[in-house]
Amino acid sequence: MSPTSPRRGAALLACLLAGCTTMSASGPSSKAIVRASAPTDAQGISIVALDEAAAQRSASYARSQLFADVFGATAASGTVIGTGDVLDIAIWEAPPAVLFGATPPGAAIGGALAQSAGIPQQVVGEDGTVSVPFVGTLAVRDRTPQEVGRMIVQRLTGRAHSPQAIVRLAQNDSRAVTVMGEVGATRRVPLTPRGERVLDAVAAAGGSRQPIAKTTVQLTRGDRTAAMPLDVVMRDPAQNIVLRPGDIVTAVFQPYSFVALGAVGQNAEVPFEGGGITLAQALGRIGGLRDDRADVRGVFVFRLEQPDALDPAIATGARRTAAGLIPVVYRLDLGQGAAFFTAQDFGIRDRDVIYVSNAPIADLQKFLNIVSSAAFSVTGINNAVR
Repeated sequence: MSPTSPRRGAALLACLLAGCTTMSASGPSSKAIVRASAPTDAQGISIVALDEAAAQRSASYARSQLFADVFGATAASGTVIGTGDVLDIAIWEAPPAVLFGATPPGAAIGGALAQSAGIPQQVVGEDGTVSVPFVGTLAVRDRTPQEVGRMIVQRLTGRAHSPQAIVRLAQNDSRAVTVMGEVGATRRVPLTPRGERVLDAVAAAGGSRQPIAKTTVQLTRGDRTAAMPLDVVMRDPAQNIVLRPGDIVTAVFQPYSFVALGAVGQNAEVPFEGGGITLAQALGRIGGLRDDRADVRGVFVFRLEQPDALDPAIATGARRTAAGLIPVVYRLDLGQGAAFFTAQDFGIRDRDVIYVSNAPIADLQKFLNIVSSAAFSVTGINNAVR
């Protein structure tokens, strides 16, 4: 054997061992993720221990975004006249009619019919008024049709013979909601004294064009906006709230999904229903943790979190995105028995990333396999040289 052969084998082995420092991996280790939360780290990621308290804060924030909590319970209101509405006004006068008709010639007073005035439909102007013959200008905005009828009778008393008036809202333009998005037809839905609700408006617009489990309903009222999955609104009557004039109901096609990476049974983007799933369910859908690789203390959920969903001690001074969200990594230690109950309470949100790191022993085993493979390769090379 050439004296240089052992040196060549040793050099080759050294190269292979040096290459072990760049072993392939499915992602960062648990220690690397924890180091990213250090104040001296430029990433500034907040690491939150996923315990019962953290799960309850997350669930409490999710409940605070429900329609019933954001907008409150609204009782159905009566019909109130507004600008642009069209009123149908009918006035009757008992015989002998003085203003709106005359008694037929030769007819007895007791047998005469009441005379009705044919008044054209009136459109409520920008100033909130309408004009009625022999009555004058009436301020009708924010009044009910019954109130307007009494106003007309009051003004005609003493001028007409036993006047009576009926006021009807012929066209409701001021009390309506706008329904748009993934519905059968975008339209304005008039509100009646019955008190139309969210699902009534969606149904009146032709219903959702997309599968219910993948449709989100967004409700805008003034400067407040909230969104909920359509199937949640259907299953929870408390969220099917009464609408108010001017509300905007938007149906949005939004399929929910999370991404699973690392030492799990399946690395993939996994869709889920709008009603939501828990972390335990999500882990079950991806085949759970891999027994040969996973670090049971290294289950992480990466999320851009709302500040109100975090402990104020964590949210204060935390790094935020341009949208005001906080990059957060929730860490679950499945080495503790209670962690499985926490996983059942912690809800997964759209675009979450679930990552399970490799166990240190798995990296060591991978290293030993490479070293063993390298040793056999060197032996084979030396034998070939000899």
